[in-house]
Amino acid sequence: MTEFINPSLVPKRKLITGEGIPCIGMGTFGSDRFSPDQVAQAVAGAIRCGYRMFDCASVYGNEALIGRVFEQALAEGVVQREELFITSKVWNDMHGKGDVLLSCAKSLRDLQLDYIDAYFVHWPFPNYHAPGCDGDSRNPDSKPFSVERFMETWRQMERLYDLGLVRHIGMSSMTIPKLDAVLPLCRIKPTVIEMELHPCFQQQALFDYVIAHNIQPIGFCPIGSPTRPQRDMTPDDVADIEVPEVVEVAKAHRIHPAVVCLKWAVQRGQIPIPFSVHENEYVSNLRCTTEDPLTDAEMDSLRNAERECRLIKGQVFLWPSASDWHDLWDEDGVIVK
Repeated sequence: MTEFINPSLVPKRKLITGEGIPCIGMGTFGSDRFSPDQVAQAVAGAIRCGYRMFDCASVYGNEALIGRVFEQALAEGVVQREELFITSKVWNDMHGKGDVLLSCAKSLRDLQLDYIDAYFVHWPFPNYHAPGCDGDSRNPDSKPFSVERFMETWRQMERLYDLGLVRHIGMSSMTIPKLDAVLPLCRIKPTVIEMELHPCFQQQALFDYVIAHNIQPIGFCPIGSPTRPQRDMTPDDVADIEVPEVVEVAKAHRIHPAVVCLKWAVQRGQIPIPFSVHENEYVSNLRCTTEDPLTDAEMDSLRNAERECRLIKGQVFLWPSASDWHDLWDEDGVIVK
């Protein structure tokens, strides 16, 4: 029988709207290793064990199956719709005029929902790559970031909000220079931003920037994403669960190093969205937010786990004149053209 963690025991984060949402969610990106059915089954188990936040996206190719899970859980009274916080995202090939509305409509239909709690621009440019393509493939039509193009997409996001189809709108994989350029132009500012966050990639400057703008950070790859696609792995990558700072804290608490990464994330203030198809893992991921917190000294020590190791480099989105994946991240403080 699935262990149940009472959702009322899971700490909440307060959005600028005053709404409280769970401090941890479940991701649904099965990468190349898990089928849509496996992901949907994990979501079904996660709802029954007490998860109330789920991070979805059209490009993951599993929203229709997950939607059946949501529909069944709601029909059976396992959970009420207002208890759930469900997110989705518009993919890079749907940034054109009218496309964002179509993308959202499809996600609503697939997820069998009347509204989406938070809808994100998945990447800040319309650079499409075929699902499952190798890491060296490039689309010759890819372009560098454009404030004007991004804002055309964002205006459609604002329209979705106006229509009541989404309750919050968000951005993902942004940089400080990009945010500096677009936030002043937003009629409706993002409530949430997704960014890669784990002990070996803490993005402190961007994290502080987002918090200062009253935007809630949601952290993907919270344990270093050991099951990410092979194309996203490079020889220089560091495994968070193996670095001494994380291992030492894990030994002190007699827990798995992955759990240390999640406790660190929750206590730091971001919302981690780990994914697992294994019940013992996703139950443990949720339970760890309710017990045995890390000490202030341990939180301080984990700052030293920073290795500036970006795992999701985004190289498949590079435009023809770009040098390498570093150009996507504006590391010199200016938007790379």
